[in-house]
Amino acid sequence: MLAEPDTPSAASSSPTPILDAADLCKFYRRDRKSVVAVDRVSLAIAPGEVLAFLGPNGAGKTTTIKMIAGLIRPDGGTVRIAGEDPHSNPLALRGIGAVLEGNRNLYWRLTALENLEYFGVLRGMKRRAARLQGMVLLDQFSLAEKKDALVRTFSRGMQQKLAIAVALVHSPNLLLLDEPTLGLDVEAGEHVKGLVQAIAAQGCAVLLTTHQLDVAEALSDRVAIIRQGKLVAQATTADLIRQFSDAAYRIEVEGEISPTQRQAIAALEASVWGNVVHYMGDASGLYQVFDILRPLPILQVAPDRPDLTDVFLKVVRSGTILG
Repeated sequence: MLAEPDTPSAASSSPTPILDAADLCKFYRRDRKSVVAVDRVSLAIAPGEVLAFLGPNGAGKTTTIKMIAGLIRPDGGTVRIAGEDPHSNPLALRGIGAVLEGNRNLYWRLTALENLEYFGVLRGMKRRAARLQGMVLLDQFSLAEKKDALVRTFSRGMQQKLAIAVALVHSPNLLLLDEPTLGLDVEAGEHVKGLVQAIAAQGCAVLLTTHQLDVAEALSDRVAIIRQGKLVAQATTADLIRQFSDAAYRIEVEGEISPTQRQAIAALEASVWGNVVHYMGDASGLYQVFDILRPLPILQVAPDRPDLTDVFLKVVRSGTILG
């Protein structure tokens, strides 16, 4: 599996991971058969690092996260949060903050500050300390003026910011983020992304799951992709994209590309947007694309830097392990 270069100097200077999940396995019984949901998945996140954990629906992401969060016990492998096992030491769970998609970690009939106080006390804080920390977070997240407002009156963007604040009230080492910008308008989404970056800059490790791959690309330091319970790629975001950069081309034509041409192009691992073809493959394959496009005049052929969406689709569809 693809990994970052490992040198003695780099290894000696690497910080101790906040999350260290090694060889996680989980099996379920279905129709009297054992089904593998997660197969030897290993993830590590250093302080201040954002790891985007990606995969199609049913790939094993949720099961893996539940094992990390102490919600289900792994059938194999180990989990350590700042060196502690959340499955044998419940206090280790206090090192985790979580934001679930749909703001399920908020009580809508409580005020913003009441939510922060309640969840702070629930995680072992004194009420006064939770209230003081809550006020700090409300100010940091530009919600101080809404401290006494009921959450049900908040916009979705405000609710999402408060959900992140609630997850951080007890100063966790690890933040689990599930779809932090889903359903937000552009301005609110950018604000939330900025908050995530600021949280990581303060030393919190972040495990991000999202289907919005532009968000994953913007926020992540590293990417791990899971398919059918197995990790098929794990590398820095830049390195993963760079692997595909030499094999991507942008072909602009004059005129309309017909449905028949579009179908033939799609069979060559290429996509069509208007009068532009995005082709990911060996340069020799360009001649096949040119033949399909004939007799349309070709205006430009240029290298095309893929984004994380292109890389993700190629990795998931190929089913091969990179590296």
